[in-house]
Amino acid sequence: MSETTDQPEVPADIPGVAVSYPRDGLPHVIETDLQLAKAVESLESGTGPVALDAERASGFRYSQRAYLIQIRREGSGTHLIDPTGLATLRPLQEVLEGIDWILHAASQDLVCLAEAGLTPTAQLFDTELAGRLLGRPRVGLGTLLHTDLGYILAKEHSAADWSTRPLPESWLVYAALDVEFLIELWEAMRTELESVGKYEFALQEFEHVRLNTGPIVRIDPWRRTSGMHALKKPAQLAIVRELWEARDHLANELDVAPGRILPDSSIVALAGTAMDAKTNIEALPALRTRQVRRHLEVWVEAIGHALELGASEYPPVKLPAVGPPNPRNWANRNPQAWSRLEFAKSRISELAESLGMPPENVISPDAIRRIMWEPPKNEEMSAFLSGINVRRWQQELVIPIFQDAIQSSTS
Repeated sequence: MSETTDQPEVPADIPGVAVSYPRDGLPHVIETDLQLAKAVESLESGTGPVALDAERASGFRYSQRAYLIQIRREGSGTHLIDPTGLATLRPLQEVLEGIDWILHAASQDLVCLAEAGLTPTAQLFDTELAGRLLGRPRVGLGTLLHTDLGYILAKEHSAADWSTRPLPESWLVYAALDVEFLIELWEAMRTELESVGKYEFALQEFEHVRLNTGPIVRIDPWRRTSGMHALKKPAQLAIVRELWEARDHLANELDVAPGRILPDSSIVALAGTAMDAKTNIEALPALRTRQVRRHLEVWVEAIGHALELGASEYPPVKLPAVGPPNPRNWANRNPQAWSRLEFAKSRISELAESLGMPPENVISPDAIRRIMWEPPKNEEMSAFLSGINVRRWQQELVIPIFQDAIQSSTS
């Protein structure tokens, strides 16, 4: 489940029933292999798809592992599973083989579920993505449950430290309610998708999420340090890199969120002042807080290493551009491409409005730019779009628009 708070924001005239406790009572947390075996047996006797959710400890722990897994199936009820003390979840994966999964914001949970040994082998249904395809203005779980089913759930524990043990009862209630109505929401949204002719769109989107969701691997992840844009010198970037990598190693070792060890603001402040304090690094203001000084020798060593580097070892301030240039420069650099882009964006916005969904769900802005900057031949367009993960339903809608855009710029 997303760690962001999702308080339903719907018009006051939409009726709702506040739900503060699971209908069948709060299930016990499964903490032993014997308890898991009984839950597996119960799930096997159930019917239909399973609703799943997972709780992590983002902002508290370095790991993105699941600290609680919730699963519900008709005829079996809700099960709360603590994977941290179990030998394996293989029996659960085996019983779920061939069973459809329902999740909300699936891409947020599939990675940690896979790390725990759970991966969907049948059809996936993502209620958040379904909400986007249906043109919902807000697609948080709480909002969808209110607008579609009339239930109002509190979301006050969404950003909690789920590595806490024992977990408070109020947190467990919140966790159980996250899957309490997912099956009902799936039924309602599936019916609506079918009625408006978007169910095939949704199936292709869900399959894409199922097959392509994995850990994010970034090049130079230290470049995402918040506030780093204020630094303009390669030597300063070298300090950021060394501090970020030292912090990341330490955070991984301690299983603590990196920002709790050394905030990004401190990294940027140190990079901005360390060049002028080579002989007295420990006295820098950004190293004075108790939190930061706990690992003072690590930061001093990282800064010292950065200061010893030669200019040839500094990272570049800017990385080479990948893909088309920024569209704001197209009008001067490539007027035909600019004309194609404006034509395509306008037509796709009209199409999205007629479909009742956001334009970015019809096709991503990046895909539009790639096609319009350097258009492939008509006979190669489908293969090109497939290569950048544009789904078949999207291609059928946008290829005629792209072809018209290309034609309009040459006529």
